[in-house]
Amino acid sequence: MNIWNTTSDFILLGLFNYTKAHLFLFVIVLTIAFTSLMVNALMIFLIQQDIRLHTPMYFLLSQLSLMDMMLVFTIVPKMAANYLTGKKSISPAGCGLQIFFFLTLGGGECFLLAVMSYDRYVAVCHPLRYPILMNWKLCLRMTMGSWFLGAADGLMQAVATLSFPFCDAHEINHFFCEAPTLIHLACADTFAFEYVMYSCCVLMLLVPFSLILISYSFILAVVLQMHSKEACKKTFATCSSHLSVVGLFYGAAIFTYMQPKSYRPANSDKVVSAFYTIFTPLLNPLIYSMRNTEVRGVLRKCMGQCVALSHD
Repeated sequence: MNIWNTTSDFILLGLFNYTKAHLFLFVIVLTIAFTSLMVNALMIFLIQQDIRLHTPMYFLLSQLSLMDMMLVFTIVPKMAANYLTGKKSISPAGCGLQIFFFLTLGGGECFLLAVMSYDRYVAVCHPLRYPILMNWKLCLRMTMGSWFLGAADGLMQAVATLSFPFCDAHEINHFFCEAPTLIHLACADTFAFEYVMYSCCVLMLLVPFSLILISYSFILAVVLQMHSKEACKKTFATCSSHLSVVGLFYGAAIFTYMQPKSYRPANSDKVVSAFYTIFTPLLNPLIYSMRNTEVRGVLRKCMGQCVALSHD
């Protein structure tokens, strides 16, 4: 097999075919992606709008919404453009950027969810020491650390993946450039890199996930000792929202990156990838807004102001 020129474009086979059923699904996915962008932008706006939400917990939530918005922007516009124009090509530079941003945002969200669990642990287990143990300086450092660790992983994998020579078969059976899928097109021994990449994925998933489990183990122990039903209910409402987001994100990520590639078909990969790159960013703010009285209160206040202005 001939080595393919890496300056030429890759071909993304995409998520949908050109049938009526797939066109309908494409419209649904595009609608969900657009709604996701609007809902996450609204969440960031509401948090910035009301001074009562200027706390570390809501700052972290705004960062989660920002990551989700950027993830949708990284994947959906190119997927939609390729489907609508029929041109399924993507340049190596564009492919590298997709890998970088996808892993930066995915890895950053892993660590951000761990930081959010630490915030809930301090708020529930050490409420009187919360301003000290979760001060703004520490919050900003942990948030920047989440972005940095994600970016380091994204840069390493993007550069390493595109450094391999590629074969004649340069069709990527996916709707975006993903390192594990792309590396299977390489005309070189990739065993060592795949092992390192798999190890990085395991660490990026299991280390934050372990911290989340530890945090919620302490939280559960404290909640079970609470005598006030109202305090217990409020704690469960806040923590269950975060656990729902953790379950959605880590469930899809573990299925994708911790299961051997040979054990699952490419179509299931694409469906799961669509779930956590398009659907999950929509569910995250909805879960928090529906279960959070403060966010609902600010939303009602803003809607009331808009109605009052429209009547003036």
